[in-house]
Amino acid sequence: MNLVSLLEKRAAEHPDRPALVDCVDGRDRVASYGDLMRRVSAGAAFLERSGMKRGQTVLVFHPVSIELYESLLASFHFGLRVMLADPSAGRGFISLCCGRLMPDAFLGSCKAQWLRVLVPELRGVKRCFRRGAWFPGSTAWSTAERGISIHDAGEDEPALITFTSGSTGVPKAAVRTHGFLLAQHRALAKSLDFQEGEVDLITLPVFVLANLASGLTSVLAATDLARPGSPDVAAVRAQCGRQGVTRCAASPAFFEGLLREGALPDLRKVYTGGAPVFPDLLRRLEAALPAAEIHSVFGSTEAEPIAHHRYDEADAGLTRDGGGLCAGLPVDEIELRILEDHWGVPLGPMDREGLDQLTIPGGQAGEIVVSGDHVLPGYLGGAGDNETKIRVDGRIWHRTGDAGWVDELGRLWLLGRCAEKMKHFPSKEGLPGEALRYPFAVESAMRERFPEVRMAALDCDGARTLVVEGNKQSVQEAAAELGMEKVIMIDKLPLDRRHQAKIDYPELRRLLEARR
Repeated sequence: MNLVSLLEKRAAEHPDRPALVDCVDGRDRVASYGDLMRRVSAGAAFLERSGMKRGQTVLVFHPVSIELYESLLASFHFGLRVMLADPSAGRGFISLCCGRLMPDAFLGSCKAQWLRVLVPELRGVKRCFRRGAWFPGSTAWSTAERGISIHDAGEDEPALITFTSGSTGVPKAAVRTHGFLLAQHRALAKSLDFQEGEVDLITLPVFVLANLASGLTSVLAATDLARPGSPDVAAVRAQCGRQGVTRCAASPAFFEGLLREGALPDLRKVYTGGAPVFPDLLRRLEAALPAAEIHSVFGSTEAEPIAHHRYDEADAGLTRDGGGLCAGLPVDEIELRILEDHWGVPLGPMDREGLDQLTIPGGQAGEIVVSGDHVLPGYLGGAGDNETKIRVDGRIWHRTGDAGWVDELGRLWLLGRCAEKMKHFPSKEGLPGEALRYPFAVESAMRERFPEVRMAALDCDGARTLVVEGNKQSVQEAAAELGMEKVIMIDKLPLDRRHQAKIDYPELRRLLEARR
């Protein structure tokens, strides 16, 4: 079934309900379910008239807006594969993405059209569609046509292709089929407790498709979503008041930005994930919104969601001792196991008995693997499958690359990236034996003790090293308790571009190398 069929159903049930709301030049724009469905169907007819063929690929570059989702859904409606690549990653990354999959068409804003000039691989794209001002060699998008019937997509038919940078720097293409997106919608709707008619502030654009399928109103946050740690607090708060926003799913950095200004909207449900969600943030959110439900969500590009957790103050003590970060119970739609940590070594294929032999008992630390209908079974062309997938009696298990352990309540605790584990590690009573081998367990413990200080743990010159942002000599004793042998102070720790919350370890190592 085509994902757009769910939008069509919602449009028939409540055509006048707002589906998407954005803010352009300080003015709110609203697209109802009925109007959005009409424009999506007309856009599909435009694609057909323009000579596109079902199964072809269109590369879309457009700011997060009503027009973006209208274009995405029109492409799905017609039967195209939509290709997305993060422009902030740079032109070189886009060139590599085109090397993995050459698009048949390009769709973007006037500003985005310049990429066709600047990126050599895009100059040969024959069909170029624009949203907005005129640009040479492009055709204006139109919704004037009479709509067409929705393409009856097969469950395994590709719909959405996105790119992640692999450990080698070569992009891996994640291919989401219509069946995958529908399964993800069902998992998200249950895990995030979607209730029809709710009004959701959107800062994580991937959730919009699930919102539309569930009948929610999606309010696209009036801020630069590429800079979640620096939200336009006044604009977002005013927007939430005007639109009656009741819930929000966002990165920890976004909520940190709102808390700094003491300007959280009056939300009833808060979900935060995409980066580490530390206990101190959850405590502050609960203090600011005492009547709200506050949850953390754990997932990845390949499996979203994996687990969710409602904060319990009792968990903070184990985090403080070095037990890692509680991600909560795995969602019902996923099967999760902890294997002996073999990260970096391909596994399988194998039978179920072989997987059972690799699986370690609860309470022990190891590698997190997951399987389910909304777990990505592989990458385009198989690039990246060898190191991240295990084939077990024909079923695919995804190796998340994260280490963790499961407690006696069945809850998952995160210890950090398997690739970053340290060579030497102490044991500590009450913790899984190898917990403190993983840097994130140490970082989480230190964050609970010094919530205002950003820190990173890693092996450096053969020593367990804690790198501290700023001159904070007070951390020395606590670091020693966790087996850290050396403490280095630097002005600023490098963070990931996307969420501005995760430590960029390769860049940190370059900085430390430059200090020698």
